[in-house]
Amino acid sequence: MARVLVVDDDPDTVRIVTFRLQSNGHRVIGTTSAKTALQAVTERGRPDVAILDVTMPEMSGMELLVHLRAMGGSDNLPAIFLSARVLDDEIAAGRAMGASYLTKPFIASALLRAIDEAIVPTFDSW
Repeated sequence: MARVLVVDDDPDTVRIVTFRLQSNGHRVIGTTSAKTALQAVTERGRPDVAILDVTMPEMSGMELLVHLRAMGGSDNLPAIFLSARVLDDEIAAGRAMGASYLTKPFIASALLRAIDEAIVPTFDSW
């Protein structure tokens, strides 16, 4: 299964997404800040996919994706934006980055399908 980075400033969302993904066999690192996410990737390596909230206090999910992709070996990191915001401009911007864009509240099966579509199987450990 996939190594998934989940970043959302709402701890409940991180908990729910983490639970859903782990229940389906994915390995998850969940964090509530962009800074902690960047540190986790530095320490533990590149995830297979990142699930990012768009609106966060320190750094937006879109800005975070740029930083994550700038890290060594992550320039094509697949991403899924998970947001309560449904502004056409933001959805278009997320898709222009090559990411999927799902809205909250999310449907677990849609999130799992988006992960399956985003990742290429890897066999190294996280």
